[in-house]
Amino acid sequence: MSQHSRAIPTNLILGFLGVGKTTAILDLLRHKPEGETWAVLVNEFGEVGIDGALLQNQGAVIREVPGGCMCCVAGLPMQVGLNQLIRAARPDRLLIEPTGLGHPARILETLTEDTYRDTLSIGPVITLVDPRKLEDPRALDNVQFLDQIAAADILVANKTDLCTHEQLRHFDEWVASRGQTERPVFHTSHGKLSPDWLNGQSQFFAVSSPGAHHDHGSVPAPEPSADINEEPWQCVTSRGQGHASIGWRIHPELMFSESALLSLAMDDRVVRFKAVVHTTEGWRAMNVVEGAMTVVPAEPGDLNRIELIAPGQLDAAELDVRIRAAAGLD
Repeated sequence: MSQHSRAIPTNLILGFLGVGKTTAILDLLRHKPEGETWAVLVNEFGEVGIDGALLQNQGAVIREVPGGCMCCVAGLPMQVGLNQLIRAARPDRLLIEPTGLGHPARILETLTEDTYRDTLSIGPVITLVDPRKLEDPRALDNVQFLDQIAAADILVANKTDLCTHEQLRHFDEWVASRGQTERPVFHTSHGKLSPDWLNGQSQFFAVSSPGAHHDHGSVPAPEPSADINEEPWQCVTSRGQGHASIGWRIHPELMFSESALLSLAMDDRVVRFKAVVHTTEGWRAMNVVEGAMTVVPAEPGDLNRIELIAPGQLDAAELDVRIRAAAGLD
């Protein structure tokens, strides 16, 4: 399959929902050696491809596996995306960003199958953690959260600028209590990772629940997106892993009120809001995770992309009305 004379160095960047994986990959791409081609395989829980849109124009070849966990359905969505990416990019390095609600064991199993034995060289698995999550019993009881940490060759406390000294101390003590002291542990903020951490080989640490991904159930392949000019307002939903997402693909000429979108993003039901949108003030990348808000200028996109993620059920009709109002369509 590969046209490489050597296996492609490959790293998984793991972490729970909203921990800053895409921001970390953006930072790594800024340190890409000149002349090298890097590729990124992105798996989002939702269907609208916002992380992929954010990574475009960053000097890497991007391939998306939308909708749920890429390791489900016998790993086929992941393998198809991976094979296409390797053929198209012939990269010098491959970064893989699974969904924050995904499980690492099946992904690593797929990457180490005979199919990829001579094609991929699996480097250190890097897991990002928001230390504040350790105060949430739901995280500590979550199989995906715990096994992303167990799979880490390198564990990184991110968003330390938002943490108290006590929260950081608790994080270090908690990691030590798990018997992972032989693994490097770093503190960082704004997703800043050292490119040196990508080098070496994974130790393929065991996780506690390697079969947990089977709980996701059968995940059908996503329907092809309709042409945005023929269907300028598209709303898509996804469910799994105890969460629901509602996403919108909207014609790029429609402009949104930034304040109206942020008001919606702060809804108590929403644990994650992200968007790349054309606002009345210009194109913006918007990210809200449990009340922490980031809004930065963005490159003009091929369409407006908006996504909400919440535990449990969301009222798609109600939220669609609010999104239309933010575009002045009420």
